Amino acid sequence: MTEQATLPASDHIDIDIDIADAKRRIKAIFIGSIGNLVEWYDFYAYTAFALYFAPAFFPGNDPVVQQLNVAVVFAATFLMRPLGGWLFGYIADHFGRRISLTLSVVFMCFGSLIIALTPTYATIGFAAPVILALARVIEGLSLGGEYGASATYLSEVADPKHRGFYSSFQYVTLIGGQLTAIIVLLLLQKVFLTPEELRAWGWRIPFAIGAALAIFAAVMRRNLHETEAFEEARKVVKPTGSITNLLRYPRELLLVVGLTAGGTAAFYTFTTYMQTFVKLSVGLTEDQTTFVIFGTLIFATILQPIYGAISDKIGRKPLLIFFGVAGTLATVPLLMTLKETKSPFMAFILICCAWLFVAGYTSINAVVKAELFPTNVRALGVGLPYAITVSIFGGTAPAIALYFKSIGHEEWFYYYLAGVICLSLIIYSTMRDTKHASAMHRHE
Repeated sequence: MTEQATLPASDHIDIDIDIADAKRRIKAIFIGSIGNLVEWYDFYAYTAFALYFAPAFFPGNDPVVQQLNVAVVFAATFLMRPLGGWLFGYIADHFGRRISLTLSVVFMCFGSLIIALTPTYATIGFAAPVILALARVIEGLSLGGEYGASATYLSEVADPKHRGFYSSFQYVTLIGGQLTAIIVLLLLQKVFLTPEELRAWGWRIPFAIGAALAIFAAVMRRNLHETEAFEEARKVVKPTGSITNLLRYPRELLLVVGLTAGGTAAFYTFTTYMQTFVKLSVGLTEDQTTFVIFGTLIFATILQPIYGAISDKIGRKPLLIFFGVAGTLATVPLLMTLKETKSPFMAFILICCAWLFVAGYTSINAVVKAELFPTNVRALGVGLPYAITVSIFGGTAPAIALYFKSIGHEEWFYYYLAGVICLSLIIYSTMRDTKHASAMHRHE
């Protein structure tokens, strides 16, 4: 008779608990990430369809001027992000991550719905771009709160050994939102509508879709469980989420600003502005532009969890320094080469090369910031200084680039971007590695 090896009952229980815990974490990350994707889809639909709706809101015949006006409204959106970072950060730290995430996606629903229903300049005159700007301000308020609450939630529900990997899905879904917007654009371009129909009224469809998806995401987020870290912190200290309490961590606040400046400028250059750049500067057709940007965003999405997993092995700091060094040295020659190429394939390759170093920031920036702050001020500490910095360096990147182009010195922007990345490199090289010196366990 052969003996069969059996596990003790306690081991079976431990395995069951581990599996159940893993399923619970994955479900929470999935729901949180889906909501993030919907928010960013709504936000990026503006950029994806800008070439079609710009004439409806901004009269004139010069496409560069029209796109500059669109970019200015895009930049103005970011003025509300610090307020959103404070408001939703306060809610997340005081009342819980779940309610903050739910409210932020509701705000995004209203912004998208307004854009979908706004009459054109030909119908109501100057009121049209004003209403457009108002809708984008509401969306900016929503996104200002989304980042801090989402980064905090994903970092807190992940297990410590895989925190970099799981939190990288914030940018997977962030980029996924833009990919979804482009998929909708391709379907409308190639299957359902003619270019004339898209310019006349078809550009409203993606915003109506976004509003509907936001309602769906809000319902899903209502069922999220609260993080253990927040529940434990409430037992230790009274939740405040106040700026006064946050100011006890001035070094961490300045680190978030320094961490973000170069990364956000690079991110918005190679996502938001790149669609305009390859159309107006490289000279690709609308179809070529759409497919090139779509392909590079898929490549960027794949890189996020890979780099996040690498950071769990070697730490966060090496990836940040890699981004800083490569971004400082490669940005100018890469953009100069991209401008001179006329091949869609070469444009795709060059933008993918940029993503090889930009992903060193995007994949882990959320977890690095979350690891800087204790639980009771984490969402506010991540969201507020990030939103301020993005407003200064991220949201303005397309407008600055188009301004330099409009005065005949487009290459000045290349040096500007490399310089901002270099400033962040100084911060990366002097900061501690948050993987090895994390504040995730602190509830002070």
